[in-house]
Amino acid sequence: MTRLTRNVRALFIALCTTALLAACSSGPTVRTDTDPDANFGQYKTWGFYSPLSMEKSGYSTWVSERIKTNIRREMTARGYAYSEKPDLWVNFRERRDVRTAVYPMTQTDVRYFYNPRARAYIAVPVYYDDYAVHQYVEGTLSVDIVDSKANRMVWTADAVGRSMQKLPAKRAPEIDTALTAIFMHYPYTAGNAQPVVPAK
Repeated sequence: MTRLTRNVRALFIALCTTALLAACSSGPTVRTDTDPDANFGQYKTWGFYSPLSMEKSGYSTWVSERIKTNIRREMTARGYAYSEKPDLWVNFRERRDVRTAVYPMTQTDVRYFYNPRARAYIAVPVYYDDYAVHQYVEGTLSVDIVDSKANRMVWTADAVGRSMQKLPAKRAPEIDTALTAIFMHYPYTAGNAQPVVPAK
């Protein structure tokens, strides 16, 4: 493989990485599901489910505490009052999986063949199929809203996105973005049976 070919390959991989970062920065994909029989007009208070899915080990983490802070803000903004005996339980969990992406690419190289007539070597371009492999972390943050009396989930959302960050200081904005995206899809306010905005 010539130096030019190696440079082209390195450039292609760099472009793929840049594209992945751009995809991550565009925000997570959110999927939601709502119980069609739920009457959201009867819900005015909320609290955290116990034990939370992220704290089944018996202790909290900086991630779970940050998620709690975000959820408190979002529920309060919608008029729900916090209560130890609420109408709604809110539960959440996070999962991080390592994924592998494979990108097909065409490589070029130069082969030299001896030409007896010309008494010299002739450069001939050669093309062949190759691929670039990139590993990334896919994060999933899920929020469940549960009718406390019926012990039945009435709304759920998953925010799925690519994460390139490992340090807490850099992961924190990703968590905030995911929670904001999730609650942008929650269309209800306290005591109102009809959605304020259509569910996305």
